[in-house]
Amino acid sequence: MSKRMNRRKFIVYGSAALGVGSLIKACTPSTPTATTTTAATTAATTAAAKGGTIKVGILHSLSGTMAISEKSLVDATQLAIEEINKAGGVLGKQIEAIVEDGASDWPTFAEKAKKLIDQDKVVVVFGCWTSASRKAVLPVFESKDHLLFYPVQYEGQECSKNIFYTGAAPNQQIEPSVEWLLKNKGKEFFLVGSDYVFPRTANTIIKAQLEASGGKVVGEDYLPLGNSEVTPIIAKIKQALPNGGVIYNSLNGDSNVAFFKQMQGAGLTADKYPSMSVSIAEEEVKAIGPEFLKGHYAAWNYFMTVDNPANKKFVEAFKAKYGADRVTNDPMEAGYIAVNIWKKAVEKAGKAEDLEAVRMAALGQTFDAPEGKVTMENSHHLSKYVRIGEVTADGQFKIVYETKEAVAPLPWNQFVAETKGFACDYSDKAKGGKFKKA
Repeated sequence: MSKRMNRRKFIVYGSAALGVGSLIKACTPSTPTATTTTAATTAATTAAAKGGTIKVGILHSLSGTMAISEKSLVDATQLAIEEINKAGGVLGKQIEAIVEDGASDWPTFAEKAKKLIDQDKVVVVFGCWTSASRKAVLPVFESKDHLLFYPVQYEGQECSKNIFYTGAAPNQQIEPSVEWLLKNKGKEFFLVGSDYVFPRTANTIIKAQLEASGGKVVGEDYLPLGNSEVTPIIAKIKQALPNGGVIYNSLNGDSNVAFFKQMQGAGLTADKYPSMSVSIAEEEVKAIGPEFLKGHYAAWNYFMTVDNPANKKFVEAFKAKYGADRVTNDPMEAGYIAVNIWKKAVEKAGKAEDLEAVRMAALGQTFDAPEGKVTMENSHHLSKYVRIGEVTADGQFKIVYETKEAVAPLPWNQFVAETKGFACDYSDKAKGGKFKKA
């Protein structure tokens, strides 16, 4: 965490996903702040001789707290670019990727976004993980009227003309998981989260949903990011749910390691105290240890175990490029989708540099993604499949629930009174980012 970002800014910006960098006690080698892949460089050299390349930016943390987590997104994004280049590129040009390091520091994300747009002249940026980084760069993209593809599930309550959201909105992750728990695991919930905007916003939604659906919140508690003093929370859970009940978990970072180990040690096992996590995926399970998570649940749009031809191809290609021991996960898949949706939009627009044409051409684009066929809706959010997985002994997820079709996104939450009835639609300038539905 940067010393430049005080606690107030951290709480304001928040985080949309798990900082798994703090889960794994390791340091990644230092990485240049701006680079291109060897394959991309070679392709760019060849393409330049034929008439130039299309420059795109990749902006993720290659150092600091978020590095281990975000590096996997860089890998997935570069895989998509490599595949497109090998197939002939975009409009006959090769994609040249310029990678910048946000360094797990939100002001640095804003600085690097400006650099990519102003100096490198990229036509699009793929990047950010936390809501903190997205909130930091949002004014940059809006003031310069540029394009960002954001690949991680988040808290919603936002709809920007300049961002395409390829991760889940709350109605594509949080809300269906609560509904599933009510039907299958119980009506009494204890809410546990890290103390910033994503968990608090998620729990605001959950409380409103439970009130409307006959459920009950028996307790709610938060920990500062990285805090591992979970014993008091576990004691509160045992007191509030003496006979068992549901734990809804939006903890991030090292807190999850301590939480699940002490849960098991205190006898709060998955059979009586099932937890639903919204920030733990395959990489996090591997880091924490599947022996502590077996039988617990997570809600995502994609799991590595999804059984379809597109996912088989994706997993095989990823392992072939990066190693047989690597795993894929939901944010990585969303990053992979982003590049392919952008490619289709550029081809329809006819010119990558015409950002307004690309923005409009992206609406309605479909892609046969590893999770299933997805569509970029007029809200700049994807329709996505909803899945719930149960952690197995091998660290993977057994899918116990999935929708038959992709679920349309609702960026403005319909359980929260302040945003109920609102929507966004960028196909109609009269509606835009927030309008009241008739």
